[in-house]
Amino acid sequence: MGDDPFKSKEDRLGIFIRKLLSHSRLSADDQQAIASLPFSLRRLEPNEYILREGDLAKVCPVLLSGFAYRQKTSADGGRQIVALKIPGDALDFQSLYVDIADHNLQALTPVELAVFAQKDFEALVAPRPNIARAIIVDILIEGSISREWLLNIGRRNALGRLAHLLCELYYRVQQIALEEVGAFEFPLTQEQLADLLGLTPVHINRTIKILEKEGAVKRVSRRLTIGDVDTLRRIADFSDVYLHRTLDSLV
Repeated sequence: MGDDPFKSKEDRLGIFIRKLLSHSRLSADDQQAIASLPFSLRRLEPNEYILREGDLAKVCPVLLSGFAYRQKTSADGGRQIVALKIPGDALDFQSLYVDIADHNLQALTPVELAVFAQKDFEALVAPRPNIARAIIVDILIEGSISREWLLNIGRRNALGRLAHLLCELYYRVQQIALEEVGAFEFPLTQEQLADLLGLTPVHINRTIKILEKEGAVKRVSRRLTIGDVDTLRRIADFSDVYLHRTLDSLV
């Protein structure tokens, strides 16, 4: 899923189209219409803002490479990461329907974005009900993931929380990959995991050690790699129903 400088702009949107196809049926004509939509490329470094809370959204960014996260900040400066975004994800579909951003959106790693003018995306959707439905389904699945995250933080223990998150990321990446995903590097630091899972960095460190002992993950320095996903599934009692992965729609 790395950046290829020799890809045409239309080819770069392939990962976005695959993401929509993973849950919705789109005709070849619909897919071509998306691929032909004008956009600009934008590259950002880790922690740079893509969108700030209170902004009037006029663009619709799509993540082509790298990882990003949505976060909210409390009055005393505490941060809660409320969503992880992976390549292929639209970062702010809700702004097609509501004007003001109610969250901050930042790059987690170096990222490349396809940035569409909101008016162009709206013009694309208006005469194409299949694309409009795909966007609504995408928003609904994001809501489903948010509900699972709420359950994760509210009712699972630390080990279950981390194992569940790692399983989710594995299957979401697998959903849009062109080949089978083996072991891959998890992009969050222990501090960021703490802000996501409602734990302390010390507690995260202890939990990672347990997963290492079980053979579910490997850690080299600050890098965490998912290894045995079956062990993670067992620990998390993981079900992917909430991801609504209808892969038959790729046919």
